[in-house]
Amino acid sequence: MSDETEHQSSVSTIGRVLLGLGLALQASEDFRDMEDTIEYADSAGVPMPDILAPMASGMMLVAGFGIALWRLPRVSTGAAAAFLAVVTTTMHDFWNADEDSASGERLAFFGNMAMFGGVLVFLRKAYNR
Repeated sequence: MSDETEHQSSVSTIGRVLLGLGLALQASEDFRDMEDTIEYADSAGVPMPDILAPMASGMMLVAGFGIALWRLPRVSTGAAAAFLAVVTTTMHDFWNADEDSASGERLAFFGNMAMFGGVLVFLRKAYNR
């Protein structure tokens, strides 16, 4: 392996670990106050929020650690991509939010969009192994 390829691999690994840990740590925040997470999901019209909110948070927690550790990479990146594709557009629809919450929803939308982009890069890498 050339020095340049080794450097690219190292940078890619650091990026993957940071992305995975960021996803996992964000999901762990949902568990700190699951009542608020369920209430937020309910307010967004999520069916069975008392079941689906903890399930989605758990899925993202496991997927994030899977990405960081590069374990079951196709499953981990696929789960994270599915989560972000759905949650970004349904839970953070700032274009429908009232004036008081539009700014926060817009920030969450753009943050999720950036994470989704990173996940897609590693999803492709998982399938090119």
